[in-house]
Amino acid sequence: MGLLPCPFPCTTEKESQSHSNSLRSLESSASASSLSSQISLPSVPSLIPPSSQQHDHQISVVYHQCLATLGGHSSYVFSLTLAGNLLYSGSSNSEMRAWRRDPSNSVHPDSTDKIVATSIGAFKSLVIVGDRLFSAHQDCKIRVWKINNNNDDMHQKYNCIATLPTLNDRFLRFFSGKNYVQVRRHKKCTWVHHVDTVTALAISRDGSLLFSASWDRTFKVWRTSDFRCLESVSNAHDDAINAMILSNDGFVYTGSADKKIKSWNKQAGKKKYSLVATMERHNSAVNALALSTDGSVLYSGACDRSILVWAKDANNSSGGGHMVAAGALRGHTKAILCLAVVSDLVCSGSADKTVRIWRRGVEKNYYCLAVFEGHRGPVKCLTAAIDQSDNNGRGSVPDSAGTSYLVYSGSLDCDIRIWHIYLGSNSSIS
Repeated sequence: MGLLPCPFPCTTEKESQSHSNSLRSLESSASASSLSSQISLPSVPSLIPPSSQQHDHQISVVYHQCLATLGGHSSYVFSLTLAGNLLYSGSSNSEMRAWRRDPSNSVHPDSTDKIVATSIGAFKSLVIVGDRLFSAHQDCKIRVWKINNNNDDMHQKYNCIATLPTLNDRFLRFFSGKNYVQVRRHKKCTWVHHVDTVTALAISRDGSLLFSASWDRTFKVWRTSDFRCLESVSNAHDDAINAMILSNDGFVYTGSADKKIKSWNKQAGKKKYSLVATMERHNSAVNALALSTDGSVLYSGACDRSILVWAKDANNSSGGGHMVAAGALRGHTKAILCLAVVSDLVCSGSADKTVRIWRRGVEKNYYCLAVFEGHRGPVKCLTAAIDQSDNNGRGSVPDSAGTSYLVYSGSLDCDIRIWHIYLGSNSSIS
């Protein structure tokens, strides 16, 4: 498949409901200067070895290429997720599209028949549990869609089966004054409502709980079986919450425009989430979070151009949730907007229009394996997976015994790009 230009001009989305001017400017094409980031953190040591050492330990075989550009969206691509045979993408003009996750099976990649859902408000985040897709929106709502991840009929439109908070949830809270919270100077609403853009969604390990974070500085917990809101943590941060991720051992990590990362958990015998730790090393808004496969390392990306690497605090007797900054990954020249982890690779997308691929060495150093260039706008979202194909059609792959990965990037240039990176069987880092 060849590279396809975006067939339509990108449109500008007005973020009218945000409490955070910094985030509004990040996503507005009217202020290109806002995408320039602040000075990178001088107080945090770099985890990237000097160029001479990096050359000595260079992976023997690294091969990468852009396999395809999916150019069907006519506005900013804000969210991506994988499920079954499909890649789902959400855009700023309230469209969700489905694509074949393997580009070798894609035909007519810019076909408008791939629009599987339309809604009110931009699709800010997408997560999937079984045959249900949850989407977060700029209109303060979360929507639930009945999907078919392995359906060959790309003309099928998905049905919205619920909008959160549900009518029943709102009705149950309506009559009691204790269920109302102050949201603005002269306005109250029930605590089950988000009152600003919902920016991030996450699913518990067993799929029973949905977590949502918002620019209204709260995060909420929902039951996926009946879509009921179980809890709302108000004033979780001093500014908009931009990112959220869950660990397998039950910790919730939130990143905010207040420059802080916080970890949350339920204490023994308690029913509500409470603050475990606050991590402060970034000097500007935190935009993205990701966890290593085993959950022992947290990665955070911010407008200060740095990716901070947080390791569990061995000196803290209270267990997980307490992280210390081990160092920083530097290389991007503008704000870090998104992160993704697959196996032992860390993928980062930036306002500098590039995607970088990092890998950890046995000495806890990190090496930048590749820089993907080609997007014409900031890279807003990423997802990645191990490539299950036999590498046929992937070009000249030197060693079939290695491991291949597919990285999917969505950008404010309205395009989605699919990248292939191959690591040879003897590509260990020491």
